[in-house]
Amino acid sequence: GRDIMNALSRSVLTLYSYDNNPDDISLPNVLRQCLQLISLFPLLSVYGYQAYKHYHDGASLFIHSPKPEYSTAENILHMLRPDGQFTELEARVLDAALVLHAEHGGGNNSTFTNHVVTSSGTDTYSAVAASIASLKGPRHGGANLKVQQMIRDLHEHCGKTPDEEAVRAYLQKILRGEAFDGSGLIYGMGHAVYTLSDPKVVLKDFAGKLAKAKGMEEEFALYNTVEKVAADLLMSRSHVVKPVCANVDFYSGLTYTMLGIPEELFTPLFAISRISGWSAHRLEELVNKGKIIRPAYKYVGHHREYPNNEQE
Repeated sequence: GRDIMNALSRSVLTLYSYDNNPDDISLPNVLRQCLQLISLFPLLSVYGYQAYKHYHDGASLFIHSPKPEYSTAENILHMLRPDGQFTELEARVLDAALVLHAEHGGGNNSTFTNHVVTSSGTDTYSAVAASIASLKGPRHGGANLKVQQMIRDLHEHCGKTPDEEAVRAYLQKILRGEAFDGSGLIYGMGHAVYTLSDPKVVLKDFAGKLAKAKGMEEEFALYNTVEKVAADLLMSRSHVVKPVCANVDFYSGLTYTMLGIPEELFTPLFAISRISGWSAHRLEELVNKGKIIRPAYKYVGHHREYPNNEQE
């Protein structure tokens, strides 16, 4: 996905040049820019992917124009697939995923980035490009890719249909830093905000329906097992009463894979969703007309005398 996220960023900055009034940060103008960006993000992402596949992998170049009567989710599937066809269930599932990724408060990294950059008084395209740069990071927007890679690694080490004990042993190795990427992290588990409930329960339900339609119940069952075992391990490990649950990243990668969406588009899809949240937060920052956001740093080390090495 690295290539497509940077392509999206470049495209957003290029749009600045096509705007007759790019630097006006009055609310009506910024609202216009935001609505245009929300509508253009699916095109920039899918066309960016099609161009990438064509020039890098020699694949045929498909450019389907979006249909005005289609929803955003319908248009993404229509523009992505060579035949432009999709089922009603597929469109409903993708639509739900897009809604669930749109925003969950301003505390996330890319939204906070938008607030910080907006507070400098810069243009909409610069603020949005900064948010894309943040979302590109594997610790933010790239987490669902990590879940996919982790499950692939699980298959490689434990077979196609590992039982619960094999899953437990594998996850324990991960927590000890002995398996997968050595980070000690079980990706897609736990959330800074959600504990008892998370938007993922909606996505999990949709993923289950899609798994049934696609004949992928076995893989869906494995994700369920990993979620259950990981929650047990994390709670006993941290000795906390606070429940641990899977987050929206845990099931979104599986959902996208079942929809035939390539991994290169996982993070751009997050951006397609989150641009609506970024837009709302940018407008809020401009409405408040606050001061520029600048952090204060406090040095917590020990001061040392400056060594004067000049020769007498």
